[in-house]
Amino acid sequence: MVVRSDPTGEKGGLMQTTLRPGLAGAGRLKIVDGLTVPSVHHALSAFADMPRVFATAYLVAFVEATCIEAIAPVLPAGQHSVGTHVDLSHVAATPIGMTVSAEVELIEVAGRRLRFRVTCHDDTDLICRGHHERHVIDLAKFNDRVITKAAASGNDESS
Repeated sequence: MVVRSDPTGEKGGLMQTTLRPGLAGAGRLKIVDGLTVPSVHHALSAFADMPRVFATAYLVAFVEATCIEAIAPVLPAGQHSVGTHVDLSHVAATPIGMTVSAEVELIEVAGRRLRFRVTCHDDTDLICRGHHERHVIDLAKFNDRVITKAAASGNDESS
């Protein structure tokens, strides 16, 4: 679960009304067994005998969730964002029981593309640094395109 340390999603406590560099967010996540490498997914059996530490897959998801929550207050109704690029170095293992904190800062806005600087720490170490990009979407149009794509491929499970 992502818990905001600053409910406005911005440094200084003043709510931004637009997407612009400087907008920031933070989250915290307690590491439990279900967030470890062997728990990634039963369909990916190669992970089954890996160490029981915070999985990179879940670290990426946590970073994405923190970015989503940081920008949510300033997105117009009907808009959302999708992750399009991840460039994160996962530099230290985090055992079960520790808490991971993420800090994200919007550093670039280019049209619909948003670029965030990311750092994550556990109770003792820097565990991640890098960048994440998201694109702002019109949710209804995006969903319509996904449904059309699935129908064209003969796969109607997305509706």
